[in-house]
Amino acid sequence: MNTSAETRRLDSKSVVVIGGSRGLGRAIVAATQAEGAHVLAVARQEEPLKKLVAEYPAVQMLRLNASDENAPAKVFETLSPDVLIVCGGAIPHNVPLSEQSWEQFSRNWNTDVKMSLLFSQAALTRPLPVGTSVILISSGAAIGGSPLSGGYAGSKRTQMFIASYAQKESDRRALGLHFFALAPGSIMPETDLGKAAVSAYASSLGISAQDFIKGMPSPQSPERVANAVVEIASNPGSREGNVFLVSGKGIEALP
Repeated sequence: MNTSAETRRLDSKSVVVIGGSRGLGRAIVAATQAEGAHVLAVARQEEPLKKLVAEYPAVQMLRLNASDENAPAKVFETLSPDVLIVCGGAIPHNVPLSEQSWEQFSRNWNTDVKMSLLFSQAALTRPLPVGTSVILISSGAAIGGSPLSGGYAGSKRTQMFIASYAQKESDRRALGLHFFALAPGSIMPETDLGKAAVSAYASSLGISAQDFIKGMPSPQSPERVANAVVEIASNPGSREGNVFLVSGKGIEALP
């Protein structure tokens, strides 16, 4: 990653990362700050936020539940973003479909999808300034499914729809906003979400987590996905479409 002052891709930009205290969100905080952005990290738990700011003192933090109805207003009052990244969400309940209660099955609908909807609606109705980018972090599970994680795959697909619907509304109202959904193409074993998925699928196959990871065709890293976020955020008008997959091939547009 190039972080020299002459080439920083987000110099002087204000970036808000929902779910920024750990995992992929934390990697996005690090990547956007390294590219010159003023970053606000938003998360529910105080201790991970404190650890983040201890490592990155210039990062501003805000503790709240991003799925609360009034969360977008509190966030935008703290920092009006040039780039808003919705990365927060829940770890799905990883058991077979027949063992899922509705509450367990719908967990990611009540977190990931709700956050995406609330912040996309707020971006449109406030509205945020012309040129603002909203990036919803989806998942490759939205394309290939995820049979041990209940409603997770469907919820991540819905984030793609939200980005598409929001973009059409912005265009119709000439708001000049950019909405994207970005899907990491495979499991990220370093994150809490990835560890839970690896454990569940390895157990279902009767193999160790290490052997499962070795058998993955191309394990994803949070840093690669974070760099893709920076690429899109730094030049939002340069790509056709608004739903993208991050894979070993780079950033690919999805229909």
